[in-house]
Amino acid sequence: MATIIELLPKEYRFVAIVLVIYCFLNLYMAAQVAMARKRYNFPYPTLYASESQNKDAKLFKCIQRGHQNSLETMAIFFMLMILGGLKHPSICGVLGVLYIIARYFYFKGYATGDPNNRHKSRYS
Repeated sequence: MATIIELLPKEYRFVAIVLVIYCFLNLYMAAQVAMARKRYNFPYPTLYASESQNKDAKLFKCIQRGHQNSLETMAIFFMLMILGGLKHPSICGVLGVLYIIARYFYFKGYATGDPNNRHKSRYS
């Protein structure tokens, strides 16, 4: 009787590697939010800040929102990678890497404090 691992295409490891890299990207974003909490003085359990409370509220919210947006799409990304990788692991691996790169620049743009920067890259 074959195990599940034996039934997967051998290139499926690329899918697994991409998913792990995406997890590390989300850990990086979480660390940025934690540092912003400390830097701009938004302790837990404060989830959202108002500008009447703190002049840096918009910047903090942009950093936090960039991370939250990544978490919101994580389940869909994982599902598409896992299922698509069963038939096309190499294509899913390449597209997954491109998605991760785009997510990184989206977050960095959003974290500037201007939400419009989330759509800009250094190539724009």
